[in-house]
Amino acid sequence: MLKDGEKGAVLQRGKKTYAIVPHCSLGLVTPDQLRRMADIADKFNAALKITSAQRIAIVGLQEEQIDQAWAELGMDPGAAVGLCVRSVKACPGITFCRLATRDSLALAKRLDSEFHGRKLPWKFKMAVSGCVNQCAENCIKDFGFFGKRSGWVVTVGGNGGSRPLLAMKLAEKLDDEQAFSLATRVLDYFDAEARKTERMGRMLQRIGFENFKKKVLA
Repeated sequence: MLKDGEKGAVLQRGKKTYAIVPHCSLGLVTPDQLRRMADIADKFNAALKITSAQRIAIVGLQEEQIDQAWAELGMDPGAAVGLCVRSVKACPGITFCRLATRDSLALAKRLDSEFHGRKLPWKFKMAVSGCVNQCAENCIKDFGFFGKRSGWVVTVGGNGGSRPLLAMKLAEKLDDEQAFSLATRVLDYFDAEARKTERMGRMLQRIGFENFKKKVLA
């Protein structure tokens, strides 16, 4: 039996089958990638599940099918489990949405390229939304950006789960370069200071939000 995350596979209920989750950066996939996913699901009698993290999971594979499935997919595994930065969730932004004020896909692509899969003391979820509606669910993400005409607003410390927390505003009126620079500092601080199995919001409760703010904005 494979461990969770080994070969990019996630053990399913019943402990007999696995899901594999290709990395669909920002939830964007090509028609060719969709065809290959569908072909693999047909070939191995598996199911396709669109996840809340903007990925498509291929569910119901046997252990002996996993290597072949990945080989035929030709895609990298997504960071669906483990102590790391998970996939960055993003709204359509100014590329597609008439309400957006900032280019969420451009910033999210940069964040995803730089940080996706980075090992950390605990899982870390990020979101980028192009307007104040926050369709990427910034309010329950460890770290997020949402756009205003004046620039990016940065939030930290949100999470869902059995003990949910709402994110708090860290900074505002940032341009793209300032936003990315702050993301680097926040992740470095979390990497250095968080305890194992401690989400960002719990770390902020322990050390104090104002203390954290002073450190990363200095």
